Amino acid sequence: MNHDTTVPYSLRRLGTLMTAEPGHPLEVEGVLNPGTAWGPDGQLYLYPRIVAQGNVSRIARTRVIVQDGVPVGIERLGVVLAPDEGWEHGRQNAGVEDPRITFVEALGYHVMTYVAYGPLGPKPALAISHDTVNWRRLGPLHFAYQPELDTDLNLFPNKDIVFFPEPVTGPDGRAAIALLHRPMWDLDWLRPGEGARPPAGIDDDRPSIWIGYIDLEASRRTPAALTTVHSSSMIVAPEMAYETAKIGAGPAPLRVPEGWLILHHGVSGAVPKGFELAHGSKYAAGAILLDADDPRQVIGRTAEPLLEPETTDELHGTLGNVVFPTAIEKIGDRHFVFYGMADSSIGVAELERI
Repeated sequence: MNHDTTVPYSLRRLGTLMTAEPGHPLEVEGVLNPGTAWGPDGQLYLYPRIVAQGNVSRIARTRVIVQDGVPVGIERLGVVLAPDEGWEHGRQNAGVEDPRITFVEALGYHVMTYVAYGPLGPKPALAISHDTVNWRRLGPLHFAYQPELDTDLNLFPNKDIVFFPEPVTGPDGRAAIALLHRPMWDLDWLRPGEGARPPAGIDDDRPSIWIGYIDLEASRRTPAALTTVHSSSMIVAPEMAYETAKIGAGPAPLRVPEGWLILHHGVSGAVPKGFELAHGSKYAAGAILLDADDPRQVIGRTAEPLLEPETTDELHGTLGNVVFPTAIEKIGDRHFVFYGMADSSIGVAELERI
């Protein structure tokens, strides 16, 4: 598929921002894939996924140390979310993973999406905060039934959930809150022999980026409405050489003159079964432009990655050969992207217009 609009942006790595603290029992298997939020105190906070022994993940809070307008380090402030709910842990796994945080101005608070790794694998969930310190769970996301899909999206694991920061026009012509998500159709991990069960009209069963919508007025009345997603549809499938296995959204969409800029990860190489680490695969970062008025429409995407594993921290770790962008923030007049490095550390890069 050809797109008329180029993506005039690049990423320039600045270095490693956070590594696991030696001897810290909650970080022995790495720190990675953070969300970010500006606090009421004017400070920028980073929310890394921290991994304890046995691959048990929690979400921590750290203050970002900024020098001369550039993030250079962090100060640890403790854990804000742990797998304390029954649906966030099973007999063999547990975790609250990969937070993405968006300040939704129309609602006046931060929305955190995270992956609850419970008895039936990874399921998307929400928490909200008015102060960036205390986070209140809203529970798992629920995808409203859509007869045209000939399936129930709630049957499937889902990852890479990220909210748009401002309302958009939904498919019904009404103002809505949009989010991106990434369902996975292969059910062999749960029922051997079941195979992939993609919805009607989906011929490619590789994990792809979908968009869904939430009723804005209902969300203004009660935050609980944020957990009900309707009108989901697939908008971006793997297409480029660095995306041959799967793709997924990264940070919250950024409004730019061309439309909505989506930084995403593309995976090539080995494809794991279930949710085992895909040793031999390569995670790179690319960009997609969505139409400002109808974000279901793709108007541009990068044929080559903007960032791919090159440094020692990106090439070697729990899962080597990984750059995984998950947050973007503006400091002064510059945008900085925070990303996971080899599932072990956290790096920072600058988003630049070219």
